[in-house]
Amino acid sequence: MIKQVGNYFCSVCGVYTHHQRRSNRHQYGYNVGCLEGVDPYLIPDVPVSDGVHHPSDRGS
Repeated sequence: MIKQVGNYFCSVCGVYTHHQRRSNRHQYGYNVGCLEGVDPYLIPDVPVSDGVHHPSDRGS
């Protein structure tokens, strides 16, 4: 695991795995899309980001 400013990446493939939240240092966000067999779009009531479109972007 490689840590870069609160974000963690896989040391083998480089995928973002998780991060420690700046707003609450006791909470973490996880990239469930990198878990084998898990489809994040099928998890109810969980916001999903596709990695391309950010909610703050115009036209999203």
